[in-house]
Amino acid sequence: MERDEKHTTDNADQIAKSMLAEQKDKQRETTRRMNRLWIWLGVLFLVAILIWFMYFLGFLEFLS
Repeated sequence: MERDEKHTTDNADQIAKSMLAEQKDKQRETTRRMNRLWIWLGVLFLVAILIWFMYFLGFLEFLS
C-alpha cells in the first residue's frame, strides 16, 4: 500500500512539473512574439521617417 501511495505522489509531482514547464514555454513564446512585434513596429516607424524625410527634401528642392 505504501508503494502505491509513493507512486501516486511521484506521478502528481511529475504532472505538476510538466505543467509548470509548459507554462514557462508558453510565456517564453509570448515574450518572443511581443519582441518581434516591437522590432517590426520600430522598423516600420523608421521607414516612415525615412520616406517623410525624402519627401521633405524633395519639397525643399521644389521651393528653391
